[in-house]
Amino acid sequence: MKQTVALVGNPNSGKTTLFNLLTGAKQHVGNWPGVTIEKKEGMFNYEEHEIKLVDLPGIYSMSTFSMEEIISRDFIMNEHPDLIINIVDGTNLERNLYLSLQLKELGLPMVIAINMIDELKNKHIDIDTKKLTKLLNTPVVGISAKNGEGVRDLVHSLIHETSTSEFKYDEVTEEHLNQIKKIVKEVKHDPTHEKFYAFKLLEDDELLIKQFNLNKEQLNRLNVIQESFKKSKSQKDIDMAAADTRYEVIENITKQCVTKEQNIKHITEKIDRLLLNKYLGIPMFFLILLVIFLITFGPIGEYFMGLIEGLIGIITENIIEILISLNTSNWLISLIEAIINGVGAILSFMPQIMLLFLFLSILEDSGYISRAAFLMDQLLRKIGLNGKAFIPMLMGLGCTVPALMATRVLETEDDKKMTMVLTPFMSCSARLPIYALIASVFFPKHKGLVIFSMYLLGLIVIIISGLILKKFVFKNSGSTFILELPPYRLPSLRNTVMHMWEKAKGFLTKAGTVILLGSIILWLFTNFNFSLEMIDNPEESIIGVIGKAMTWIFIPTGFASWEAVISLITGFVAKESVVSSMAVVYGANTVTSLNQILMTKFTSVQAYAFMTFALLYSPCIA
Repeated sequence: MKQTVALVGNPNSGKTTLFNLLTGAKQHVGNWPGVTIEKKEGMFNYEEHEIKLVDLPGIYSMSTFSMEEIISRDFIMNEHPDLIINIVDGTNLERNLYLSLQLKELGLPMVIAINMIDELKNKHIDIDTKKLTKLLNTPVVGISAKNGEGVRDLVHSLIHETSTSEFKYDEVTEEHLNQIKKIVKEVKHDPTHEKFYAFKLLEDDELLIKQFNLNKEQLNRLNVIQESFKKSKSQKDIDMAAADTRYEVIENITKQCVTKEQNIKHITEKIDRLLLNKYLGIPMFFLILLVIFLITFGPIGEYFMGLIEGLIGIITENIIEILISLNTSNWLISLIEAIINGVGAILSFMPQIMLLFLFLSILEDSGYISRAAFLMDQLLRKIGLNGKAFIPMLMGLGCTVPALMATRVLETEDDKKMTMVLTPFMSCSARLPIYALIASVFFPKHKGLVIFSMYLLGLIVIIISGLILKKFVFKNSGSTFILELPPYRLPSLRNTVMHMWEKAKGFLTKAGTVILLGSIILWLFTNFNFSLEMIDNPEESIIGVIGKAMTWIFIPTGFASWEAVISLITGFVAKESVVSSMAVVYGANTVTSLNQILMTKFTSVQAYAFMTFALLYSPCIA
């Protein structure tokens, strides 16, 4: 039997973790709101049931204020899933139950999963799921999506214990809803979701009123019912009257079902006193980043880099020896050596890149990313953005493409456009080999500090560019900033390693495709002239002639050698290609030999200018 199950819940409630656990998928999971910004589908089997699970974007309510809410509401209302799993963050039960009540109004079979029961125990919070089941007239199961506890019971309840049932409010509210249901029946003959539609009309949902195309007489009747309801709830605003109705129910439920030990200060509060301190917060943020770079490009990173470089050197020697023993043509040996040198130059930096991704994954899973957005809010407001825009920018440390896609979580079009313009100035991982190579040659004692300065320079450029854009382009930009700060959580080894590998995999894929192909093309252009004759002097080659013809453009940068120019041009395709191109055009067999060559080609000032240019010029076409 095939069934479609919608996975619905607040942002950062654990939906995607549960989705991955049930389907075996590897969707991105993070301890910050807004990780899922589009619906994802997966399959799993239980007994004789074949279940299609749909992970919907996190929403706080069934209103349509953001793109995520529109995606989730449209799927539930238009696709008509057979069952709903409403996943609820047990540490924030009151807030999460607001959405649960709205889902109950739909009248669809549903099970409520109280997630993070492991954290509830640590926080000395007890939720009586049996009493909650009785009060909501819906199966309620306690789970921990992170470690799988209670998930089997959840699926069993989903299949065998769910039924169509509505939640009943107080008599006054039900009386007003019944009056509105008569209007709903006049414009919508299908009784599906009747109570939900009635409540949305009661709270004056503009989208639904427009969709139903109510006539003047129906609008007058609705207005009379709304006025009566506001009076009964002693409220002047219909939205407040509707919200108060739900929150009165939620307060009553939590009083009966939730017990907490008082006066317990949780670890999150203690850590936030330091990391969100008015004066120490931003310095601590930059100090954390600085420590990450010092470790990544310090002795630990260099040790692993040396191991990879040594391994590549051994492989290269063995391959060349085999080719010589087979009497292989010199040109073919040269080509294969160039390919190995180009790809190997990039792979040598893989340990440092993975270390950086490891630390970023730890920050993300621990819950610090949301705090970073909160800290940067005041600074970003000066350029017309808010702290939420900093999340896509931080994602830009990995790759600009997913970072630009993540701007969809921003509320206004101006915010999205402005963030998309500024995010490429964040140094992506593709630029990292360039920084690491140059810094190790010219600034070996302060390598981590110099590379950190590149990221700091990117932020400075973002601020300056933002001020210019605010003054001349996005003059009316500026939106409200509401962001949930999740509790600090100890990152799980599985998720952290998976996140690190997801980011590193893209880097390896480029090494095996774009950079491999680029190395072959560059070798051909470096060893042949325009008459297609093989030559010994690279300056007379196709690439040498093109490079020398373009050096005048780069004279203001201070590093107008044709080799540097060609390396940067290949970076338009993929920034990783800059280092591999240097290895090919300079004829370097290893990263160590490339370092020695660069010492004779650049001064320290020129080298820093080269890194700055790599930071500021266009993102990868690839």
